Amino acid sequence: MSARRPLVLLVDDDEEMRSTLVEVLALEGIDAVTARHGAEAFERLRAGLAPDAILLDLMMPVMSGWEFRAQQRQDPALSAIPVMVLSASASATRNAALLEVEAYQAKPLRVEAVVAWIRARAAG
Repeated sequence: MSARRPLVLLVDDDEEMRSTLVEVLALEGIDAVTARHGAEAFERLRAGLAPDAILLDLMMPVMSGWEFRAQQRQDPALSAIPVMVLSASASATRNAALLEVEAYQAKPLRVEAVVAWIRARAAG
């Protein structure tokens, strides 16, 4: 019997980024469910999605990554899901600590680092 594939929730408003990252992660043995913004991510989580980790863009319409993370941290059912911020924003590195996320990855992404981080979360 094979081990369960890691599952991530990818929250990013950039359609090309989402589709490319989903393909790359699939090649690495990682399943991804996507959301275009934080509100859609909450819909998926509240519908029962239980990802090993969340990959979160910060600058999105409807509900930004900042707003998503603030609400996630206040929800006992969701607050323990580890988060990696993915952002092209120059201030994101500095602000990642304010978000209390486990990891930060600048865009363009170093896919190997993202994959290693996801695998470590899924194994733990």
